[in-house]
Amino acid sequence: MPRRRAVSRTMQAQIRQRAQALCEYCHTAEQWQYVPFTVDHIVPLVHGGMTTLTNLALACFHCNRRKSAQQTGLDPISGVVVPLFHPRQQRWLDHFVWSADGLLVAGRTATGRATITALALNRERAVAIRAADVAVGRHPPRDDLHDLPLP
Repeated sequence: MPRRRAVSRTMQAQIRQRAQALCEYCHTAEQWQYVPFTVDHIVPLVHGGMTTLTNLALACFHCNRRKSAQQTGLDPISGVVVPLFHPRQQRWLDHFVWSADGLLVAGRTATGRATITALALNRERAVAIRAADVAVGRHPPRDDLHDLPLP
């Protein structure tokens, strides 16, 4: 197993700023969470991933834990194994959209759907947090509202 190289505080700050303090998978805002977000190796170390800015993403504890060393997931519609969402190579809005009420993440693509399933983006606790955030006007993230929600 590759030796884990620590992510410097400077690099963590760059990652956090680049992500606008959102989990790059579920788009939860770090500001309102009790636990600071972690840094995820998009391509895991065990699969040859490096500790470089191009392979690191800001992730909430739950997304990071659920993703673990996975790089692929099963699209629940087609039944095909596809790559999970890659925040450095893909745009979130190309693969995901919020439901009209802002509570659920919907997949626009096989990659989006597989990522939602693999990382349990619509787990009960996440939906409850989103509901509270919607009620006070701090969810969904402003930049996610450029596209209309899927019906």
